[in-house]
Amino acid sequence: MTAFIFDIDGTIIDSMRCHERSWDVFLARRGVPTAGEDFFRRTAGRTGTEVMRELFGALDDEEVREHVREKEAIYRELFAAEFREIAGFTAFARAARALGVRLACATAGDADNIAFAIGGLGLAGFFDATVGAHDVARGKPEPDLFLLAAARIGARPAECLVFEDAPLGIEGARRAGMRAVAIASTLPAEELGAPPHVVARAADFTTLDARALALRLAAPDTTPDRTDRHG
Repeated sequence: MTAFIFDIDGTIIDSMRCHERSWDVFLARRGVPTAGEDFFRRTAGRTGTEVMRELFGALDDEEVREHVREKEAIYRELFAAEFREIAGFTAFARAARALGVRLACATAGDADNIAFAIGGLGLAGFFDATVGAHDVARGKPEPDLFLLAAARIGARPAECLVFEDAPLGIEGARRAGMRAVAIASTLPAEELGAPPHVVARAADFTTLDARALALRLAAPDTTPDRTDRHG
């Protein structure tokens, strides 16, 4: 089996700038200074629960859920006005599907954001599985999201190629024992990992060949063992 696992924000939809703006709006409502570029680099790929607890400390579970719901509602309102895919994604995904590649999404976003993204792309029911923050206890760079996505589509980690735009996601793929394609939609390609773990880098999907990547995935896997095997 060959499987492609896609992050969502910044990987298949061009949403990262709206996520950044939504954090600024959300924090301003609470009198918290603007998060800043370092914050976004450190947290892209982590779950909303993890980030809220870092920002606000000992919130109870319901307070965390309310904070996340509010922040993500702001994001969806902002991005709805300018919703767009990362160039070439839909055509690439359909080409992969035609080759018999299994397709999944693994994102630190919540269920509402997943439905919003996939619906906006016109791809409801298209993916073989989706996994989000509500499904795991740990976000990226832990491998949980990717491993659960693989399990849901019946693929071994070595059979999976992860598409990611953030360093924590690229590292999460490595920890899962999966190879990755770096989508440099937000950050420079050189900040998104290196071979042999990263098998390709691209600004978007227009220059990526689904067949060539599927064949590359079938080649011997030289990705280092998952770090969680060694503690």
